[in-house]
Amino acid sequence: MDIRPFGVEMWMNEFETKCELNLAETCVQSITLGELFQMAGKHNSILDDLSAMKMTYGAIEGSDRLRDAICGLYEKQSRENILTTHGTIGANSLVHQTLVAHGDHVISVIPTYQQHYSIPESIGADIELLHLRPENDFLPDLDELCGMVRPDTRLIAINNPNNPTGSLMDRAMLEQIAGIARSVDAWLLCDEVYRGTDQTGDGFTAAVADVYEKGISTAGMSKAYSLAGLRVGWIAGPKDMLHDVMIHRDYNTIAVGQVDELLAAMALENRDKILDRSRRITRENLRIVKDWIANEPLLSWIEPKSGTTALLKYDLPMSSRDLCVALLQEEGVMLTPGSAMDMEGWLRLGYTNPTEDLKAGLAKFSGFLARRGDA
Repeated sequence: MDIRPFGVEMWMNEFETKCELNLAETCVQSITLGELFQMAGKHNSILDDLSAMKMTYGAIEGSDRLRDAICGLYEKQSRENILTTHGTIGANSLVHQTLVAHGDHVISVIPTYQQHYSIPESIGADIELLHLRPENDFLPDLDELCGMVRPDTRLIAINNPNNPTGSLMDRAMLEQIAGIARSVDAWLLCDEVYRGTDQTGDGFTAAVADVYEKGISTAGMSKAYSLAGLRVGWIAGPKDMLHDVMIHRDYNTIAVGQVDELLAAMALENRDKILDRSRRITRENLRIVKDWIANEPLLSWIEPKSGTTALLKYDLPMSSRDLCVALLQEEGVMLTPGSAMDMEGWLRLGYTNPTEDLKAGLAKFSGFLARRGDA
């Protein structure tokens, strides 16, 4: 099977360990296990829980405790509607591999996480891209989507909140997209790994699995929950679909690690504390970026409504990769070039790392821009 190189992941692998200030990170500042145990009130007893755990494969579909905790994130899902995976990346991969066959018509938004168009393309699907444009605040044009769907459309893949733009579809728009999918009996996959990071309210928008009978929501512990190291994700959706996913999952997963699932369940049972921390970081840091970009004449943006990243348009005569490499070499600051996301002319900024690192990185980026602008 031929597949395109994964642009973002190749960029991160190449430079992530070579920068001083990582403004390419997409997770809300990671927490330590000690912080997790403190939040859960388990600091003095966690060793007892771990010591009693026999290192079998554990529950194949995911532990009942974890799946019950995941259900609490949704309006209509029960334990039987949840399947655990190795991160959201594993969830997305399994859905595409299960539902998409050679010749199927698949629609994906772009920009988004590259899985959602490169995996169907590698399978031999007829992949069609719905471009998210800045003039529409990086939201899908539903008239355009209506014109793209066909009687043989198998799957529509969206991403909400969106990576890398930070755009956010509300419930009304999700229901409209569900209606479009329903009109041709298509599956609707929504990568919701950034769900919980909205800039207003409790941070949550509606989940596709709750608004459409053929809706599939994928998510995990990495972004809003600051626990990427657990490598725990999940699929929420119809039971029959999950049964089919299990057939593929048996070949590449068997089960998610018991220790990871225990810690993920503990985190979700105490999610109010974790998400309160995430909201403080995402909202304060985005305010800092907003104030900063207002004084940068070479940059423009569509202000994010959610997520942990912003897409910046720059006005310099150089490619996004050349700009990012030069910024790394001159200032030690790492951004992600738009070329890694099929968005040349743009840069992705991750703004939810430690606030002092963000301020320092933005100051260095300002110096870089001033020198290039003068030149």
